[in-house]
Amino acid sequence: MTASIFDSLGDKPKMAEMVGWEFIANDKAARTVSLSFIASELFSNPMGYVHGGFLSTMLDETMGSALVATTDAELFGTTISMTTDFCRPAFCGKIFAEGRVTTMGKSVAFLEGTLTDDKGRLIARSTASYKLHPFVRPHTGVAPAAEAVNA
Repeated sequence: MTASIFDSLGDKPKMAEMVGWEFIANDKAARTVSLSFIASELFSNPMGYVHGGFLSTMLDETMGSALVATTDAELFGTTISMTTDFCRPAFCGKIFAEGRVTTMGKSVAFLEGTLTDDKGRLIARSTASYKLHPFVRPHTGVAPAAEAVNA
């Protein structure tokens, strides 16, 4: 597995664990991140496809991860608005994701994300705006980068 800024952040958030978040790569210059997720059968709708709410969660995690990777975990985003297009049904199993920061201002960032299946077919795509915050852990009041330096 490739080393990344996420290695210095400690345990994955519970939401990332639930959806099987795995880092693949990032390109800081292009402001992109590549991830994969595992869609459990627990996420399926009555037709046996992955429920759109879980796909939206994966896209939100992907775009947020692109922001964290692009800023070396100096900034964290909270979703202001998110629009998702569901292009084809998703089956349970591995889903691949790409996220990109398209524009970043002082207080708001705009991002886009895609989910594809193991054949590279587009499952869903999303655009979003995120409110930017300093990445500080609420329970310690310390930024993750400072925790790594002081460890």
